[in-house]
Amino acid sequence: MEKKKIWELGRDSVEEFRSKPKMDVVVVLDNIRSLNNIGSIFRTSDAFVVDRLMLCGITAQPPSVEIHKTALGAEDSVAWEYFADTSDCIRHLKQAGYQICVLEQVHDSVSLENFKPQRGEKYAVVVGHEVHGVSQEVVNESDVCIEIPQEGTKHSLNVAVSAGLAIWRFYCCLRLQQSD
Repeated sequence: MEKKKIWELGRDSVEEFRSKPKMDVVVVLDNIRSLNNIGSIFRTSDAFVVDRLMLCGITAQPPSVEIHKTALGAEDSVAWEYFADTSDCIRHLKQAGYQICVLEQVHDSVSLENFKPQRGEKYAVVVGHEVHGVSQEVVNESDVCIEIPQEGTKHSLNVAVSAGLAIWRFYCCLRLQQSD
């Protein structure tokens, strides 16, 4: 097997990406402190056609050299908005008809592999601070809390990895099913 050349990948231009249909999914970043994590979530959101990112609280915003290091230009293709307060963002999304899906370890959470997003619904996936997770206030405002099952010695995954796993789940259920 030979690796594909970059021109063989058939990737969209930024303009083509912006005009193509997206998943009815937004990703909310609740006080993410690492610019590398922010950039990584931009890049994953580009790969799996997330509608937009909601950057909240201390979460940095483009333009940023540090975000660009991991986003590799996805900060230009993926739409984003900023909210000073995550709860204000959540209220805005609820009014717009989004189901609020917090990615957090809580009592009575739904395991990621058992969560089945449905086409025709709008979802907001909330990921939180690298140490403290999603704020309790936002957890209280959620429609569902989704937990990634883990069996190792650590209590959590990196936020960008967690976001990637959740985005992939939504992509498999909402996007890949379209080709079935």
